Amino acid sequence: MQKPTLVIMAAGLGSRYGGLKQIAPVDDAGHAIIDFSIFDAVRAGFGRVVCIIKPENERDFREVIGRRIENHVDMQYAFQSMEMLPKGFCVPEGRVKPWGTGHAVLCARAYLDGSFAVINADDFYGRTAFQAICDFLTAPGDACEHAMVGYRLANTLTENGSVSRGVCQVREDGYLQQIVERTRIEAHGGGAAYTEDGGKTFVPLPAQTTVSMNLWGFRPSILPELERGFARFLAETLPSNPLRAEYYLPSVPDALIHAGKARVRVLSTAERWFGITYPDDMAMVRVAIAAKKDGGEYPEHLWK
Repeated sequence: MQKPTLVIMAAGLGSRYGGLKQIAPVDDAGHAIIDFSIFDAVRAGFGRVVCIIKPENERDFREVIGRRIENHVDMQYAFQSMEMLPKGFCVPEGRVKPWGTGHAVLCARAYLDGSFAVINADDFYGRTAFQAICDFLTAPGDACEHAMVGYRLANTLTENGSVSRGVCQVREDGYLQQIVERTRIEAHGGGAAYTEDGGKTFVPLPAQTTVSMNLWGFRPSILPELERGFARFLAETLPSNPLRAEYYLPSVPDALIHAGKARVRVLSTAERWFGITYPDDMAMVRVAIAAKKDGGEYPEHLWK
């Protein structure tokens, strides 16, 4: 069976971090978080990597990331551009914000000819999470059955501000029932809570709540659904929110579940997430990476 492809979304603005966090070094050897994700994916069984970047970041990304990895891994680059829109649509005047994670994956469609996984460039997912999604994608399965790795909410928070997570309802048989994107979740009152009114009120979330970190495993059947969904999204949201509306990747499998057109298996993990959402997160990430190296999980130099 053909090895799956790893798609890495690295075109985000990084507005809360204040820089190109996708290539920020997290250890003394100069690795970024993306290095560890690719390393984990390759040893899990992925055969190719497609990085989705902004055209203006290509030179920096290739210099910092590609130069040390391309001799070891088959890497390709796709570009997320706001101008890549369905026929009949154009970029609203004044729009600078990317169209979101669903659009990012569409920008890589030309590079995808089989099953694939999707991750964020600036999130650390853990070795066992990549193994679980690769095992799913390489096993025989229905063309309309996809998967996601579900994390415990308590394992995905930062002390330095809010995070965006897909809050999941999981059926007893282990399949996803619903996923709702909550864009502001915080450690709150000894637990966690989300707000949708700028912090005026908070809704508690149990620590064991299953959340998505955008580690998805997709069969090729998802691609035409993404395309159709993006056209609907533009038609429905541009009139009311032309400058900031985003096409979130989780909205597509969620819609397919509710329409009875697909199933999504939830692969639970005990891995602890860490990432660089805010500048103050860097110290925590460096400590965590050092501990994993000391424990023998990673070599000092990944690509030697």
